[in-house]
Amino acid sequence: MKKIFTLCLAIIMVAISSVSAFGYYSEAEGYSTEVEDYDYYQKFQGQGIEIDVYNWGEYVANDSVNFLDVNEDFEALTGIKVNYTLFSSNEELYTKLRSGGTNYDVIVPSDYMIGKMINEGMLQKLDFENIPNYKYIDQKYKNENFDPNNEYSVPMYWGVVGIIYNTTMVDEEDLTGWNILWNEKYADNMLMFSNSRDAFALSLLDLGYDFNTTDQMEIEEAAGHLRAQKPLVQAYVMDEIYDKMEGGEAAVAPYYNGDAVLMMDVNEDLDFFIPENTSIFIDSMCIPTGAKNKEAAEMYINYMCESTVAAANSYYVGYSTPHMGAMELLDEELVENEIAYPDDELIGSLDALLTLPAETSAFTDKLWTDIMAQGSSSVVFQTIFLIAVVLIYFVFKIIDKHIKKRRMSYY
Repeated sequence: MKKIFTLCLAIIMVAISSVSAFGYYSEAEGYSTEVEDYDYYQKFQGQGIEIDVYNWGEYVANDSVNFLDVNEDFEALTGIKVNYTLFSSNEELYTKLRSGGTNYDVIVPSDYMIGKMINEGMLQKLDFENIPNYKYIDQKYKNENFDPNNEYSVPMYWGVVGIIYNTTMVDEEDLTGWNILWNEKYADNMLMFSNSRDAFALSLLDLGYDFNTTDQMEIEEAAGHLRAQKPLVQAYVMDEIYDKMEGGEAAVAPYYNGDAVLMMDVNEDLDFFIPENTSIFIDSMCIPTGAKNKEAAEMYINYMCESTVAAANSYYVGYSTPHMGAMELLDEELVENEIAYPDDELIGSLDALLTLPAETSAFTDKLWTDIMAQGSSSVVFQTIFLIAVVLIYFVFKIIDKHIKKRRMSYY
């Protein structure tokens, strides 16, 4: 895997350090990517404009010392300051926007959350006249069910959900499907998604159901399946999975193939298994309703769709790119890697998580809250009991000491 990324890095560095058909390039002027239309990016120079970007952790290239920091690069190119903050789950993103405390200009939600936010009027339509590089997005990632008319989103990455595991801790004969996540052999050595949508999707798949089902009986059965799994789970995680799997603290976990690629590069004992009945996901750039600088936000989205930038991001983050121009810059060995880019036959057979009806989402979230609360009351009771035992012990010690003092004084 390290060999693949070394080759990939070499290809991209050549691409971003030489003048080609992409147009303007100048190291002296403070940026190191080629763009198709330099003048386009000069519109807001000197105007003191800022945009607020809310994204997943480690989701863009941000190493200006060894590679490239795309946000710094964009600032130098356009004069637009980027205020960049991170979230760890779609649900955290949704809650933050729903609270109304902060107005963001660009966000990067996943497919099902995009559909939910469109339905609730939380996103605004994009002006694609300001995003000419949209032409490079592969058609097979357009017209998806969450944005069927391609009005609200620009795909940034895609991938699949699978199982990352430590080859020194897991018997490969157990890797037959999602059922490994209910295998008692890996009790307290197993991680699980901390968000309800992904967790219920895997439970439904293991039971043989559609992960987009709205049938309450099937969802309740999936909830029971998750309750049965809970005693086996070491921790419910999102970004925390990196430390645990890279450090050998857990044996097996469900996660996304792009993250698996990066974790495998750190720990050579890790590998990735893709069950046949999994899901595809597409994370896309969107502009929320109430964004203060919509046109500048569209400029940022267009910049992320420059071929050299999209290639750099894909290399750095590890996720598969939907950008046809970027694909041409990536090393052939990486593109042919079955973890980073599963074969078209598999991808063509997969569905994405749909936006569930509000009542189904509420029902699922209530069940998930109950599952997460399971066992917490017994833990509280055990803690109180332990404290009571300790207090009783010290009370008896004090009483005993007092009695002994009285006896000594009597004699």
